[in-house]
Amino acid sequence: MTDFEFQLDNFMLYCSSKNLSRKTLASYEQTLKLIVAYLKKEFQVEEVKKVQSGHLRQYIKHLKERGKYTVVNKDESRQINHPENRKDYKKEISTTTIANYIRNIKVFFNYLYEVEREIPKNPVEKLENPKVERKMKKTLTPDELKRVFNQFETSTFHGYRNYVISRLLLDTGMRIGECLSILPENIDFQHKSIHIINAKNKQERFVYFSYKSANELKQWLRYKDRYSESPFMFPTTKGTQLDVRNYERALRVAGENVGIHIHPHQLRNNFAKYYILNNGDWFSLCRISGHSSVEVTQKAYLDFSDEEIAKKYQKHSPITFMEGL
Repeated sequence: MTDFEFQLDNFMLYCSSKNLSRKTLASYEQTLKLIVAYLKKEFQVEEVKKVQSGHLRQYIKHLKERGKYTVVNKDESRQINHPENRKDYKKEISTTTIANYIRNIKVFFNYLYEVEREIPKNPVEKLENPKVERKMKKTLTPDELKRVFNQFETSTFHGYRNYVISRLLLDTGMRIGECLSILPENIDFQHKSIHIINAKNKQERFVYFSYKSANELKQWLRYKDRYSESPFMFPTTKGTQLDVRNYERALRVAGENVGIHIHPHQLRNNFAKYYILNNGDWFSLCRISGHSSVEVTQKAYLDFSDEEIAKKYQKHSPITFMEGL
């Protein structure tokens, strides 16, 4: 094991002790294993102390030029996954993806410099972040949402379950992972709230649901209890916890059936945008969304279209609502 590989393993243990999500851990490990392989092959660098900012800039340049899925950490995986068969093979890597790579690399070297004191100089100190152009997230209309929801066959267990999940995501703004781990005892029908225990940032919070959702959840519970003894609110037909990817696939197919591109996080995003458009405030939205600050919430959802801004203006025009003007 090289020094670089040892430090990477140590870093991953450190991250695991911080209770970071599996997705974050996997992102760190994939990024860092690829740069370890690159620096070893191109510059024969196997010690973290020998990494210079120039090496990292060369790697970023390499990322921009190599294209998607052209590099793997182990050649054996190429024989199994056959990346060359993908439609987007060798296509340009997005600026967002490159920015994520750079962020992960910075976290690693900042850890080596500030936490472990393993390196005398920090090579990422002046490493530039690429400017990422923000893509406006589409707000689905009530008609579009209704058409998607109507694709779920509510006469079947999984169809009915996915229908209720979809509407609940839109009504509460929960993350899909949070929703799928709900237990019936987490739901307070009196106060119309759900206690989120396994939040992304490990901070418990409450989300709230409408009278409509309250009735739908009660009906679903009665239905579920007839066919399943699972402790989960939204189990599989076998009683196990529903996997996020399985629900994502079901929602995507429902959207494709009516020509609408949709994914679970889009329902969370649409909840937030409709919440603000219907005169909700940023502070309460921050609390409901489980963000660390109002600024984080605004950064995530502050992308209204001109038409949406125009409609919201009409609700708040001072000339319209001030008597005598």
